[in-house]
Amino acid sequence: MIDLQNKNIVAELFALQKASYLVEANLINFFEIPPLVETINELRECEESFIGYFGDSELAGALSFTIDEGGLTICRMVVHPNHFRKGIAQRLLTEVEESHRGVTVFRVTTGKENLPAKNLYLKNGYELMGDMEVAPGLFIINFEKRKLEK
Repeated sequence: MIDLQNKNIVAELFALQKASYLVEANLINFFEIPPLVETINELRECEESFIGYFGDSELAGALSFTIDEGGLTICRMVVHPNHFRKGIAQRLLTEVEESHRGVTVFRVTTGKENLPAKNLYLKNGYELMGDMEVAPGLFIINFEKRKLEK
């Protein structure tokens, strides 16, 4: 887990998410993605839990989530552009699912035009639940993965 009270690590996470979300913003042509415009203090105070992937002693990727009675919601999935196509997002997704085996519903939302994210979730058994327009011309898609209770 990433400690959001550690100033060095939160600064690294802040820079990582800016770099990653800027790529998504260009893909979906929308630059007001909430994590892209939040301050470092807003990041530090968010109610999400974070896991990270470190490569060459730097934070190369991170995933944040919340858990409630409805299941686990993936809030952020970020990989530094220098580390794209290395399987980091897959590792983070696998880690959050395997470390929360008792959770029966996983949810995630991404920009409709973010094909790499869509493909990641689809190949991991997430089902497309629908899309919605959240700003003029900006559509997001919702995915859900249900596991059978044991």
